[in-house]
Amino acid sequence: MRTPSVVALFSVLCLAGCTSTSAIDSLQLDQPSTETTSSIVRPSTPIKGEAAAGREIVPLSSEVASYGAPGPLAEIDRPDGPDGGPTPPMALADPDGIAERAARSITLVAPVKPTVRPEPAVARTIYGYGFRDAKPINFGKTSPRKLAVHGVDVSRWQGDIDWPKLRRQGANFAYIKATDGGDHLDPMFRKNWHEADKAGLRRGAYHFFYWCRTAGEQADWFIRNVPKVAGALPPVIDVEWNHESSCKRRPSRATVLEKMQVFMDKLERHYGQRPVIYTAPDFYEDNLKGAFPDHPFWLRSVAKHPAKVYPGRKWLFWQYSGSGLSHGVTGKIDLNVFHGTEGEWRTWVTGGWQVADAD
Repeated sequence: MRTPSVVALFSVLCLAGCTSTSAIDSLQLDQPSTETTSSIVRPSTPIKGEAAAGREIVPLSSEVASYGAPGPLAEIDRPDGPDGGPTPPMALADPDGIAERAARSITLVAPVKPTVRPEPAVARTIYGYGFRDAKPINFGKTSPRKLAVHGVDVSRWQGDIDWPKLRRQGANFAYIKATDGGDHLDPMFRKNWHEADKAGLRRGAYHFFYWCRTAGEQADWFIRNVPKVAGALPPVIDVEWNHESSCKRRPSRATVLEKMQVFMDKLERHYGQRPVIYTAPDFYEDNLKGAFPDHPFWLRSVAKHPAKVYPGRKWLFWQYSGSGLSHGVTGKIDLNVFHGTEGEWRTWVTGGWQVADAD
């Protein structure tokens, strides 16, 4: 989910006035910061690592994420932090997060499986692959084109999208950039969220995780901005090392896993869906080998099949290109594919299919 750096200024000027007719427009949200999708963010008060010595990371159950029941958005009443983001009251008097960690130690216990009431099954046309690629890769017998259900992920960098055209080109689902850190809302999220659904795509939201903010703050910010609606895909936590970020912190593996667990537990309790983990090869090598075996993974692998880059890892989505071309979008777009057949896709989006094997 990496983004170009040369169009940032132009994008900000062009998109600052965008509005949306989405159902979430009526929410009173904080104004987006100047932070970009690449997480070039304003530094906040340094926060020490969230890992506690001897604390066990408890794996969750083996069930793959299922549809969450429809319900209202969480109403969160918190004072704003020094950088404009939502900050729990205890954090104001406890910048090192000691009290926060003690208070939320319960979050590392596997959450109770939520009651799930799937939406009625609705047949949606599955469009075949129709994309082009500016930098095509020959994957041979393991070509992603052989899989049935393709989709995209988007953010502000794709500008105004013609969603019906994009869908007919082969985008059956879309993951849409919503938030990163604890105070940034992608300025195109609300419009993309509404228009993708209107065009008939299955859509979900993703959060770019920022290593200089607490996991609890970031989960609250995502919940505050992303609706809980029937039919939405499970939320995604995007974890990677971002060399362009103002946050240069690289926590230990133990701290990374703890922060992810806290964030994902909170989202699972709210949305009733097991979050999907998106990652890239270098971050996976440093932190995620053997971790979270019961979470669905979305793997970036733009030169080789995921089985060669992430040996032994089961996966749900494969991001196979960052240079896709499509009608409906100006410039390049990330291309993704679901690991299964069309029938398995329809079953998964209604909550009844397990993640396929790694090979």
